[in-house]
Amino acid sequence: MKKQAIYYKSENVDGINIFYREAGDKQKPTILLLNGFPSSSISFRDLINDLKDDYHLVAPDYPAFGNSDAPSKDEYQYTFHNLSVTMEKFIDQIGLKQFSLYAFDYGGPVGFRIAARRPGLIQSLIIQNANAYKEGIGPAFGLAMPFLQNRTAETEQPIRGLMTLDGIKIFYFDGAEDSSKINPDGYMSDLYYLSRPGLVEIHLDLLHNYSTNVAEYDHWQQYFRAHQPPTLLVWGKNDQFFPLAAAEAYRKDLSDTELHVYNTSHFALDEYHEEIAGNIRDFLVKHNIH
Repeated sequence: MKKQAIYYKSENVDGINIFYREAGDKQKPTILLLNGFPSSSISFRDLINDLKDDYHLVAPDYPAFGNSDAPSKDEYQYTFHNLSVTMEKFIDQIGLKQFSLYAFDYGGPVGFRIAARRPGLIQSLIIQNANAYKEGIGPAFGLAMPFLQNRTAETEQPIRGLMTLDGIKIFYFDGAEDSSKINPDGYMSDLYYLSRPGLVEIHLDLLHNYSTNVAEYDHWQQYFRAHQPPTLLVWGKNDQFFPLAAAEAYRKDLSDTELHVYNTSHFALDEYHEEIAGNIRDFLVKHNIH
């Protein structure tokens, strides 16, 4: 079998250069990987390497994430709706017709919006620590609630703390089984990108917009019930943002689910990418997506 390379590309979407990682044979089933906060497509680097000989993988960075352009707040309104519109245009421009959607963290609210608008794109869902249910909002959101409800300089301060090195590390290390398996390249890359001029303000705007996702939960749940995409749930069970209850809630609306739980943090791929790659292979073969 020919070993597949990983390519680093960009696509101009409405004047914004969207960086993306691409690997694998385009004739094989596609997996679109959508990342979360405070990271970028770098969070999928190991998983892409694990799966590139079996699947076609595409992992874009949203505007103001990773290596994508970060237009000013005057040029681009940073909302989850707008991120989803930009990603939908990206999907069309690079010619993706159908794919399995890997939704991690922010990848849920971005990807589920696209899925609800364009259900024909979705062959299956692979959900990792991304939420679509009120009971899935974990205790760590207590820190953000004052900011979400009433944005002031005072309520912003704890959120700004999440964008420092110590704050970023919380997402990776809180609940990790073996901290020596956490690659510092991930969180140091996150810090670098968040340290660019204007990026903290942009991400404060986006996080403040998170309440619009809660308002969309019913809509996404209607999509699940109506279209019943086969769904693989792979979960870091010690995640204080989206605990195991978030994973179990999908089963209320989706009849064909498979759940794998790992003793790790929000960034489950850092410790368990090989195991999750195995879950994905088995799941897609089971559902004749190969």
